[in-house]
Amino acid sequence: MTDNILVRSIVEGMQEKKAKKIVVVDLTKFQNSGCSYFVICEGDSNTHVGSISRSIKSYVREHAKSRPAAIDGLLNAEWVAMDYMQVIVHVFQREPRAFYDIEHLWADADITEVPDLD
Repeated sequence: MTDNILVRSIVEGMQEKKAKKIVVVDLTKFQNSGCSYFVICEGDSNTHVGSISRSIKSYVREHAKSRPAAIDGLLNAEWVAMDYMQVIVHVFQREPRAFYDIEHLWADADITEVPDLD
């Protein structure tokens, strides 16, 4: 399995539940980043964030044959982090995402915005 298959499956799992403002942050050029990619999106409520997270887990298991090493944040579902080792997934509600702004922690990272599906 390559990271590209995993990243694509994560994005498609997000799109299954109409996640918003999906971005892929490519960290491969940074030696000490701890992972190769961040995939970030947002949902409208804790219910929506939880639904997106479950969709990602299911979709990735089926299409990329991978399971997260860890998932954190499902109880309050304001920010769910899913660790797929070389890919870290962040599913936010709007306010925490704006506050932490993690997609811009690496100023030189390549950021790809995925168009929202309507």
